[in-house]
Amino acid sequence: MWCAVPANCGRDLLNQTAPTRAKRVGLLGGSYNPAHSGHLHISQLALELLHLDEVWWLVSPQNPLKPSDGMAPLPVRVAQARALAAPEPRVSVSDIETELGTRFTVDTLRALKERFPGTRFVWVMGADNLAELHRWKDWPMIFESVPVAVFDRPTYSFPALQATAAQRFASARVERDRAGELADLDPPAWVFLWSAFDPASATAIREQTVHDQTQHGGEQAGSGQGGKVEA
Repeated sequence: MWCAVPANCGRDLLNQTAPTRAKRVGLLGGSYNPAHSGHLHISQLALELLHLDEVWWLVSPQNPLKPSDGMAPLPVRVAQARALAAPEPRVSVSDIETELGTRFTVDTLRALKERFPGTRFVWVMGADNLAELHRWKDWPMIFESVPVAVFDRPTYSFPALQATAAQRFASARVERDRAGELADLDPPAWVFLWSAFDPASATAIREQTVHDQTQHGGEQAGSGQGGKVEA
């Protein structure tokens, strides 16, 4: 399901008619500032390993735990994410949180479950998010609301498995060989998936972009302004 106009992506999801059978949908939230190969990689792994029908990228208007400085406008982030996800028709990019009026994951999950009562949702995230999940609003309710799939990320995975959320719901963790049935399990149920990872990160991409722009600006300034670089 693709939106013709980025600003209407959330509205299109809200206007979907009820499916004839329960769909299995992975939800991958984030700022997508910018979207990168890691988002697509984890989505394709989720589709395969969790036996999902679709993955929805929930592009957040503003992550409450991240500063607004350096955050690209929402339409820009949605458009970039759609361009990246275009080769994978099972991925839908949405600004549905704008339409729902939600800022926090727990509230978004509640609203989506009310709007799509026949859909089996799975919250998909990286190990970096699991490590800090205890900082999220009403975080235990995320595990109580939907099954959760956590994918490993370099340097984060081992600390994440010792973090508050993993320890709190240790008894609800299922083995990797049951990942394909996760969407059908009643929460709390979660799985940690050690798999081939993509090292791309939005932070590294932004830092490289700033570096490249600075270098480019410095070269231009050096050729015509005595090496001065304006901020």
